[in-house]
Amino acid sequence: MATGKDIDGSASVPVFYGKELRWRREAAGLTLQQAVAGSFYGVSYLSEIERGQRRMPMDLARHVDGILGTDGFFERCCEDVRKVRSGGHAVYFAPVAEAEARARTIEEWCSGVIPGLLQTEAYLRAVIRSTHPLDLPEEVDQKIRIRAKRVALFGDRKRLEYWVILHESLVRNPLLPSAEMAEQLDRIAALAGSGRIVPQILLWNAPTRPFMEMSLRFMEFDDEPPLLYTEGPYHGQTIEDPALVKQYHKAYDRLRAAALPPEASLTMIEGAAEDYRNGKQPK
Repeated sequence: MATGKDIDGSASVPVFYGKELRWRREAAGLTLQQAVAGSFYGVSYLSEIERGQRRMPMDLARHVDGILGTDGFFERCCEDVRKVRSGGHAVYFAPVAEAEARARTIEEWCSGVIPGLLQTEAYLRAVIRSTHPLDLPEEVDQKIRIRAKRVALFGDRKRLEYWVILHESLVRNPLLPSAEMAEQLDRIAALAGSGRIVPQILLWNAPTRPFMEMSLRFMEFDDEPPLLYTEGPYHGQTIEDPALVKQYHKAYDRLRAAALPPEASLTMIEGAAEDYRNGKQPK
């Protein structure tokens, strides 16, 4: 069996982990296809793990241990790699931030704060002050830099489809002074106007309110199962079972059906931004 290009395992913990995975797989005489057979994952997914470019999910680690007979080695190492790859994100969110760079579509429902991919720097700083008031200035700056890398996803409008449902309170109740709140809403309007995102607003009196107190984020990919991420104060949960993701998506579909159409939502966002600029409270 032909072997791939040599990997420098000294580059990082994830690369070392991936190199060990490739060595064990090739020593067992298995192709990538044979190694992922029976799992939810594709050949390219495992290949990127072997090159240290992608996190190993726990269920795939257990699968690989079973296929290779490695007595739980890769499952045990998952935690070490997860810590290294967090890159300044909350540990529970790091795999999601990594996954969004590969996503073909992202769909979000947010009732608490404007989602991170849409936040201006001023809005993000306000969120950090509220949720992590003891963060040092350098820690806040690091989070700002990380967020800037994430929003680069919108640079390629043909690659990512992003649909977001925002609760009306996020538009009407300002988290920032009026001028900065206007800039935040202008950013959302500009992304919508350029075709990079599709926003919808769920009104206060909407007839259906499933999952009103929690966020929902669905991601779909080209060569891996769909993913659902939901987050509460200081914790998050990732669901990767396709059947469960499909079940939860029904709630999102009801929210989308109850929300204002994209055109009307954009008009509301633009109108609220103008009100803030004029020192008025949006109605």
